Amino acid sequence: QVQLVESGGGLVQPGGSLRLSCVASGFTFSRYTMTWYRQAPGKEREFVAQITSNSISTTYADSVKGRFTISRDNSKNTVYLQMNSLKPEDTAVYYCKAVNIGSWGQGTQVTVSS
Repeated sequence: QVQLVESGGGLVQPGGSLRLSCVASGFTFSRYTMTWYRQAPGKEREFVAQITSNSISTTYADSVKGRFTISRDNSKNTVYLQMNSLKPEDTAVYYCKAVNIGSWGQGTQVTVSS
C-alpha cells in the first residue's frame, strides 16, 4: 500500500533552516507530481509547494516563495523541502502527498521559536 514517511522536522530559531525529507513507497514515485502541505494548530491544512514528476516545474505558495525549495530524487523515491529564513508563522506539521493519490503520511513537526 502507499506509504509516505516524512522526517527532518525539529525546533529551529527564526532565520534558521531545515531540510525535510519524504520517502515514498507503494506506487511508481517517478510518475507522480509531489506536493508538500502544512497544518498549523487551529488552522486548515494548506498547500506549500509542488514539483512535477520530472522536476521541470515547481510551484510555491506565496508565503514561502523565495525561502523554500522543493526537489526530488526519483532514484531514492524521495522528495525534499529545503526551508530557509524560517519564521514563527512557518510552525506547523508538514506533510508530503502525491497528486491524485489520497494517502497522507504522519507528518513531521516544524517549530520556529526563539
